[in-house]
Amino acid sequence: MSAPDLKRAAALAALDLVEPGMRLGIGTGSTAAAFIEVLGERVREGLDIVGVPTSEATYTAATRAGIRMATLEELPELDLTIDGTDEVDGRLRLIKGGGAALLREKIVACASRRMVVIADASKRVDTLGAFPLPIEVNAFGLAATRRGVERAIARSGCAGALSLRLGADGAPLTTDGGHRILDARLGAIPDPEALSGLLWSVPGVVEHGLFLGICDAAILAEARDGRAEIVTLGTPRAA
Repeated sequence: MSAPDLKRAAALAALDLVEPGMRLGIGTGSTAAAFIEVLGERVREGLDIVGVPTSEATYTAATRAGIRMATLEELPELDLTIDGTDEVDGRLRLIKGGGAALLREKIVACASRRMVVIADASKRVDTLGAFPLPIEVNAFGLAATRRGVERAIARSGCAGALSLRLGADGAPLTTDGGHRILDARLGAIPDPEALSGLLWSVPGVVEHGLFLGICDAAILAEARDGRAEIVTLGTPRAA
């Protein structure tokens, strides 16, 4: 099965969690786009929900799909957020931010009673860090912040290259919040909690892509015998 097939399978499995009347956080990225597609189909069949987007791109895609949207200011408490992930380990710790929406994604997830991520099974890892860790930083004082981030990474026991993310035009990428992204290619993060705390100590760091203690479940689609098999980590439904 192709990667898009697996993403759609995971999205369809997550759709079973969506109930009429829900206030739903909607993530950003290619797997979240698959969820927007299947959610839009269900909405056009009569499902009544309201979504809160994690990016301007998600707002545009969801609106085009016919999904009623609101802001987090209008709905500061959400029932569920469904989003993609770049990595997930066995303790439901995540790396997110490949789509440069990590700040809004984390705000929306933390405003929700539950967060469930969807992905193909390749996103499951034993140790976080193979995917570059995004770190969102203020554009002001970028060089100083970068040095502080490099020191924090070294103090955490990690090592690797740190690069400024560029957009398609070759200029530094600007997030929806007007910030920059530093990508840390660390290979492995033995202690994500320690690295998280050290990054937070650096002035200029707005957010980082370690989502720790936030995710309740991961729905992963794996190709088996020409079909998609769903593997679930954690508890996707509220007790």
